[in-house]
Amino acid sequence: MAEEALMVGDREVKRVSKDELIELLNGDLSREYQAIITYIQYAASVTGPYRTELKNFFLGEVPDETMHAQYLADKIAALGGVPTVTPEAVPQETDVKKMLQNIVEAETTARNNYSMRAKQAEELGEVGLANHLEDMADDESNHLDETTKILRGWD
Repeated sequence: MAEEALMVGDREVKRVSKDELIELLNGDLSREYQAIITYIQYAASVTGPYRTELKNFFLGEVPDETMHAQYLADKIAALGGVPTVTPEAVPQETDVKKMLQNIVEAETTARNNYSMRAKQAEELGEVGLANHLEDMADDESNHLDETTKILRGWD
């Protein structure tokens, strides 16, 4: 009898080994590093009439992303892997609308990846990891919602 597919919503999720999960988590970790650097660069570079509000918004995201990175690094090590030290390429930007669009794209990717990773972790019996990844998906979803609201009013 064939195994039932792993699903997140209407998306099928690939079953992975523990080593593959570690590799995927390292990819997620590299994107958290990217997010931290991106938010700091955007906070420093943002200009225009909403500079103060957007600077505070960008810097306000750094602690959540830092906590995500710390959790992922700790979990990768606990699973027997070595946490990456290399961030994904950082999309340097000075155009405010493009900054917000980049954040929407990154937060969407993070939310989707954490939902898939939670299902993969659960399949491997890593229940605590799965639960924490679902919480992280929720965090990223909230970041996405807030950024989408800001972007909605941008011309």
